[in-house]
Amino acid sequence: MAKKYILAIDQSTQGTKAILIDHQDQIFWKTSLPHKQLINNQGWVSHDLFEIEANLKKLFEEVLVQASGDQIESLAITNQRESAAAWSRSTGTPLCRTIVWQDNRSTELVKALTTPTIRQTLKNKTGLEISPYFTASKWAWMLQNESAVQKANREGDLCFGTMDSWLIFQLTNGKSFKTEPSNACRTQLMNIKSGRWDDELCSTFGIKIESLPEIVDSNSHFGGTNLFGLLDHEIPILSVLGDSQAALFAHGCFDCGEFKVTFGTGSSVMLNIGENLPKSIDNKLNTSIAWSLNGKTSYVLEGNINYAGACITWLKDNLHLINSPEETSSLAADANQDDQTVLVPAFAGLGAPYWLPDMKAAFVGMTATTGKKELVRATLNSLVYQINDILSAYSDLAPKVNDEIHTDGGMIHNTYLMQQLSDITGRQVDISTISELSALGTAMNAMNHLTGTTSSSTYRPVMKRSIADSLVNDWISWIRKLS
Repeated sequence: MAKKYILAIDQSTQGTKAILIDHQDQIFWKTSLPHKQLINNQGWVSHDLFEIEANLKKLFEEVLVQASGDQIESLAITNQRESAAAWSRSTGTPLCRTIVWQDNRSTELVKALTTPTIRQTLKNKTGLEISPYFTASKWAWMLQNESAVQKANREGDLCFGTMDSWLIFQLTNGKSFKTEPSNACRTQLMNIKSGRWDDELCSTFGIKIESLPEIVDSNSHFGGTNLFGLLDHEIPILSVLGDSQAALFAHGCFDCGEFKVTFGTGSSVMLNIGENLPKSIDNKLNTSIAWSLNGKTSYVLEGNINYAGACITWLKDNLHLINSPEETSSLAADANQDDQTVLVPAFAGLGAPYWLPDMKAAFVGMTATTGKKELVRATLNSLVYQINDILSAYSDLAPKVNDEIHTDGGMIHNTYLMQQLSDITGRQVDISTISELSALGTAMNAMNHLTGTTSSSTYRPVMKRSIADSLVNDWISWIRKLS
């Protein structure tokens, strides 16, 4: 009997991945295609939905060389979350480029909207600080600046969605317009207490609820797809999860106090807080939904770092300090131990727990002897310091925070970074056996596999606590000086 697979689609910031995963939670085969990062002189970051759809079709053709249509029993989706898409309900045609989650072009719009009352309303209903980071203000910007979006809105032909909704719509040929809570909760339009779109929130941003997708459980039947006509039958779409929540799922962080750190273009530090919201969600972290399975909702606290892997890309493509990300570990390890250079990576401001959208990036504390190695080390250290600050905030808010850090993503093989993470936080760091955790998590959800992956290696603290505390204090002092 032919082996059966889940086809997982990972629609990430940098590209699209198609991965075949078997019922033993093992990756059988994977392929990917990058898409262009469209960045203008103002630093706005966009994606071309036409390009992404064309890439997806090419990937499906490759998949069907590796496995027959009869071997693929269902499809599962994971995706970059806060990115904003708009398309025609009648034709499925994109109305403008996607505004990527990193993009802060709606900063002035957010400033104009923000009053103490609106800020508190949004925080209490969504668990999120009002910010250009989240999707609602990006859609509001489209409504003010994109003529095709304005026309579709007037004519009742507008679909607003995060990347999961757009993928579902295209894959089902417009028959299904749905999303689920792990994505919807990041838009700032869903009330996380009710699990529904909120009239007051939508009104705040000038968005009609009719233009938004239906919210269903994360393990729902999202529709059927024939992979753009490549199959002679339809397969069901059985799982959708935002990329960070999908990674949490794959790690098996189903209990209160368990958490993970994902290193991607950005970084997500996500803590499972169980089935109950905190007494107060008006704090400096994001309170979100992990997933909703069979009508049962689990919540998380999350801190997001805008620039993680993107910092390394910046070192390579903008500063030309490195030729490949793999160099950074040895360069950092060889840096002058007495150098005190710090990078504040506020290329798009700083998110949780600082919420400093206007802060600019800077290398500080340099001397005449600071060189490439020291700048690389400062860049890696900046990620660790931000993660540590988020964990410190967790300890003040959450009923339980475990001592074990589950890690995944492209940077987990950076030995300097992982050891520094263990040293600064004083915690054990467990490295995922595979880097494709988000794809695995959504596939496991489709198969109802409530287990976790194993670790390939472990790091434990070796740095003296006094040294770690000194480094953290230096970082915090620079944040205060520059804010």
